[in-house]
Amino acid sequence: MKAKWKLAFLITIAAPIISLFWPVAEPVVENFGTESDLVFADIAWLLTASCLVLLMTPGLSLFYGGMVGKKNLISTMLQSFISLGVVTMLWVVVGFSLAFGDPIGITINGTHNGLIGNPFQFMFFDQVGALPNKALGATIPFVLFALFQMKFAVITPAIITGSFAERVRFIGYLFFIGIFTVLVYAPLCHMVWHPQGLIGAYFGVVDFAGGTVVHISAGLASLAGALFIGKRKNPHHDPSNITYVLLGTGMLWFGWFGFNAGSSFGANGTAAMAFATTTISSATAMMTWVLFDRIQGRKISALQACIGAVVGLVVITPAAGFITIPQSFIFGFFGAIVSNIMMNAKFLRKIDDTLDVFACHGIGGIMGMILTAIFANKPGASLLYGGWGIFASHMVVLVGVAIFSFVMSFVILFLLNKFVTLRVRPEYEEIGLDMSQHGESV
Repeated sequence: MKAKWKLAFLITIAAPIISLFWPVAEPVVENFGTESDLVFADIAWLLTASCLVLLMTPGLSLFYGGMVGKKNLISTMLQSFISLGVVTMLWVVVGFSLAFGDPIGITINGTHNGLIGNPFQFMFFDQVGALPNKALGATIPFVLFALFQMKFAVITPAIITGSFAERVRFIGYLFFIGIFTVLVYAPLCHMVWHPQGLIGAYFGVVDFAGGTVVHISAGLASLAGALFIGKRKNPHHDPSNITYVLLGTGMLWFGWFGFNAGSSFGANGTAAMAFATTTISSATAMMTWVLFDRIQGRKISALQACIGAVVGLVVITPAAGFITIPQSFIFGFFGAIVSNIMMNAKFLRKIDDTLDVFACHGIGGIMGMILTAIFANKPGASLLYGGWGIFASHMVVLVGVAIFSFVMSFVILFLLNKFVTLRVRPEYEEIGLDMSQHGESV
């Protein structure tokens, strides 16, 4: 056990040591604007939005922590919170370069389409400074663009923790989120959001703020995690603190305005529309969820109201800046209905996805992508504004991303388990992860 912790420590201290000797390259002049290109209103909004998105990860820790049993509350919250440390360091060292470096990929019909970015181009944030990058945020400092995107990378693996909560070893989880960020998140981020990415540029798929990159990838990885690690010894528990769930939901809803409206990359009308569609979808989903529960004979509960609100936030994410206000009602309604049905489906109940991450984030993200492919009011980007061909492209990509995220995550878990046992011992699971993994208790 000590050897694995020593390895983790060596990996952590390697970054600051190497950074001292990493050669600093001069920015490629033609790729960058000047200080006169900076728009101060855009900078102020993106700084604010970045703070809002960062707040979502502590919010997620409260949201998840309140749902698990009392003996696993601290461990569950820490699994989300520690992502702020692991992914932030990894993003600066190589993650940002993999996601937004010059494309490495394939040439189709004379056009080069990226599968992943050049890992060395922006390593240790080399060339990532105060000037704007013409292709990636032409009115804000490039470092601000990189930090805003970093917050998305931080919360994505944190979402996965809800699927194998109450039974995963902390050291195994630390290695998993690092490998997942490099091998799953970064390639998807590049393919969808880089101007020459395969999914965005070649297939024409639009994802305003991360329905594909964040929620589908995390949702399918959660399914892989729940299947690989297996069921808990005692899958039934009372939530430790519903007030934590309510507080976490409020923080997530608040932070999601940065998540979605910030993805306009400017203080503009698109940001305002994304702000509006986000809150309307969430409100609609929350009301739809609790009333649908009541119709099914279940009580209206605070816990389920919170889950419904978060599903509404998930489903609107890929389309927030591309749809009208009335259409946001549709997103919230259908997202809530489908996710609710899936969460209570018998075949999914057989899989011990502790906090129903797949049903909420996976299915919510899938529904968001399907509805975006129908309604996105961007020329050549949806069924209504481009025809059946672009809708078919979205569906092909949806299947491909789902398979990629699930298979890659399962392979990572399988291979990692050969070196670091991922599941805690039965007696540790019985004691609870708070004491067995961290020596702490509520």
